[in-house]
Amino acid sequence: MHLRNSTIYCVFVRNHGGSFEAVREDVPRIRSLGADILWLLPIHPIGKEKRKGTLGSPYAISDYRAVNPEYGTMEDFVRLADAVHQNGMKLMIDVVYHHTSPDSVLVGKHPEWFYHKPDGSFGNHVGDWSDVIDLDFDQRPLWDELIDTLCQWAAIVDGFRCDVAPMVPVQFWKEARAAVEKVRPGCIWLAESVETEFVRYNRQQGVLCHSDAEMYEAFDICYDYDVYGDFLRYLKGEQPLEAYVSALLRQEGIYPADYVKLRYLENHDRPRAAFLIPDEKARKNWLAFMFLQKGAALIYDGQEFGPAHRPGLFDADPIALGGQAPLADYIGHLASIKKELVPPEGAYDLKALPNDWISLSYAQGEKRLLGFFSLKGKDGLLPVSLPEGSCENLLDGKPVMVEEGLISSRGEPVLLKI
Repeated sequence: MHLRNSTIYCVFVRNHGGSFEAVREDVPRIRSLGADILWLLPIHPIGKEKRKGTLGSPYAISDYRAVNPEYGTMEDFVRLADAVHQNGMKLMIDVVYHHTSPDSVLVGKHPEWFYHKPDGSFGNHVGDWSDVIDLDFDQRPLWDELIDTLCQWAAIVDGFRCDVAPMVPVQFWKEARAAVEKVRPGCIWLAESVETEFVRYNRQQGVLCHSDAEMYEAFDICYDYDVYGDFLRYLKGEQPLEAYVSALLRQEGIYPADYVKLRYLENHDRPRAAFLIPDEKARKNWLAFMFLQKGAALIYDGQEFGPAHRPGLFDADPIALGGQAPLADYIGHLASIKKELVPPEGAYDLKALPNDWISLSYAQGEKRLLGFFSLKGKDGLLPVSLPEGSCENLLDGKPVMVEEGLISSRGEPVLLKI
């Protein structure tokens, strides 16, 4: 399966039942949502020095080779990995190789592998990350150690989501990928690429920070933070829909032909979709548009239940996972359409339409899809080049009438084979 047709489900173990065993028990339900890949936020032990909150950030890691004892044992983790594979999914873990906790194993063994401030003390380049200290990639023995840890985990898992990957030399990632490929052929590499403004800021400070285009030299998938600001500015009414569409289409011209973007409405670092888009009809349209864009689709922990609260990273903040998930069937249907009907290659286009509608089209050989999405949940008359009569809306199975080169929608998303 092409990664552009995949659906990734992200879990923070602490808030998803609190243990590897709890996640393992939930694997069949996650699979039923259409997920192809289960991504776990960092599973490693968390440092105690300068810890944020009671339990600490999962991104302040103290030991790359161990699992967080709060979640269970290494044997428990292997059982979880086995369950993921038995349910036909792949498992991806989060790795954090830009920094460690101030009391990490590596600090004690190799203090020379860390960035030191002019006064000789440990430090970091990003001020609000007060619970971590940066690694120094000028130290080549560090590369060997980190690559060896990746190979250790690659014997169990199928992929890595790499935290702040642009602030680590791309050459390191290339060498790591080559080494891991010998252990796990076809390993999936997802980069948490960063906002253009963050790239520029770091470069102005003399700090290494790669662009998305550079990240694609080593990674299969990059975040779409390069357009997330345009998404927010459109939602806040600060810029027109045309500007957001232009930003999305710009990706088609500046990245490699086989680029894969991670598409999402929410993630662990950003507000929930139900908070940003409180109108249910509009959110249903946004969810369909997100899934059907060119790229891999991400569902963040519990999104299928429609919560507006984003779980915290520093203390226990359990996600309510019981009962019926209102969006579960819809997400599963969208994941199925993405997998079975969306061409992974060929022509791809987006257009901003009046009244806050957006159109999306694909064409690859005989496969042709045309979608319309009301980003504010408004009624619309939508232009189509189809013969008059009835056709099926693939999103809900209902008939859609074509008259005078138009279809009419009461604010519901539409997807047609043409």
